[in-house]
Amino acid sequence: MEETVLYKNNNSYEYTLAMAYPAIEEFALSSLGYMWLYKTACEKEGINAVRISTDNICINPANIDAVAFSLSFDFDFMGVFKVLEKLGFSLTKSEERPLIFAGGPVLTTNPVPYNDIFDFMIIGDGEDTFTEVTDILKLKKTKAETLELLLNIEGVYVPNHKVKKSTSNLNQVIYTPVISEKSYFKDTFIIEVARGCMNRCAFCTASYINLPFRHNNYEKIIESIDLGLRYTNKIALLGAQISAHPNFNQIMEYIRKKIESGINIELGISSLRTDAVTPELIKTLVLGGQKTSTIAIEAASEKLRKFINKNLKEEQILNAIKISRENGLKGLKIYSMIGIPNETDEDIEEFIKLASKIKSENKGFNIEFSFSTFVPKPNTPLQWAKREDTKSLEKKQKYIEKELAKTGISSKFSSPKWDYWQTVLSRGDKTITPMMLEVYKNGGKLGAYKSSAKSLNINLDKFINGFGFEEQLPWDIIETNPRKELLLNEYNRLIKVLS
Repeated sequence: MEETVLYKNNNSYEYTLAMAYPAIEEFALSSLGYMWLYKTACEKEGINAVRISTDNICINPANIDAVAFSLSFDFDFMGVFKVLEKLGFSLTKSEERPLIFAGGPVLTTNPVPYNDIFDFMIIGDGEDTFTEVTDILKLKKTKAETLELLLNIEGVYVPNHKVKKSTSNLNQVIYTPVISEKSYFKDTFIIEVARGCMNRCAFCTASYINLPFRHNNYEKIIESIDLGLRYTNKIALLGAQISAHPNFNQIMEYIRKKIESGINIELGISSLRTDAVTPELIKTLVLGGQKTSTIAIEAASEKLRKFINKNLKEEQILNAIKISRENGLKGLKIYSMIGIPNETDEDIEEFIKLASKIKSENKGFNIEFSFSTFVPKPNTPLQWAKREDTKSLEKKQKYIEKELAKTGISSKFSSPKWDYWQTVLSRGDKTITPMMLEVYKNGGKLGAYKSSAKSLNINLDKFINGFGFEEQLPWDIIETNPRKELLLNEYNRLIKVLS
């Protein structure tokens, strides 16, 4: 069977809402937040929800009352424009097209570049706000009347108005509502265990926009596991810090006992918290068929890790790898970053030494390093920071790759050139909107960004070189917690680590 649907459709057709994902259907089906809101819309009396994606436009545009997008990544704007173009709608706001709105991490972080694209946006957790939004949409008021009503909902941003970020209490466990062999995570039942992260790494948007850390009810998680196992043997647990769930060990024990009783379960956990790796955890993952996993150390040296609030000591890293090797995993992928503010050659050398030690202590165990370059993000303590020069980052990458190769460690690197444009997109204001449109029209390749910015005479320096602490930031229109003053206090606390 191609799809197993775990909800009951309301079968009403008064208001047609196209739920659009700005990528191919394979990725849409694997996006837990998007699929859960699609389920919510399908169950809503009076709403006819239709799932569409860049490769699956299965609706007559004339029948659409509104389109809702979900944006998870900075480059998703390309998919947004592609869907709108396929529907025959203008790429920017107009009276002729239906209501077009969106939500997701990209917009919660900084919605301003999208002011002229979307009629309104959902800022923060979507599940409660989306329900209120659909209540208003199905009234079928005029566009102006609808936007006026939406201004009263917490978490709804109508461009050029202030907005308070919506925060959910997590009173229900979010899980995969459509199990599909077409999904990127084929036939996998994903369960959200927790949301947010107490560690608050200084660069991490996912941590800060999802504060406070919240976890789902233990009994409801167990119920969700049992529900998933009725339809598939592939179970995945989701959360930035799932091991911080107060009943995490019991959850893992429950799954382990199921496997030991003869039930075939393929268990997936996206990444492990380095300081929370235990023999019991690894043994359960191995029993569940997992051969490799991922840990994140993020910075080249212990000093830099302290600066970004990733308080990991070398012994903890080495111990996590040792436990993983001794308890049945075949390998680990280790995530790290280069280009963190105040990074020196000495930090890079310290990293090379650590990598060499990891290799020598874990012979026969597959180690792969994956590096991104630091992209300063809004609503974090490093939102004001300058991004390192692209040529400097490329030089560091080549050096690290060469040195790791000497020890027999493979490495992968994100593109500093693409990460440069990610910085522009994430810290941009309304002046970059014409550039985004031009980039799409010119094919979206790397050269299109540079030529579009140049032809439109857009000053990119402020987005790359950073902001002054007293400067008004584009995303200051969002009322969020922690507030800007607290982010600055945290930055000042962390900078003292380097002195």
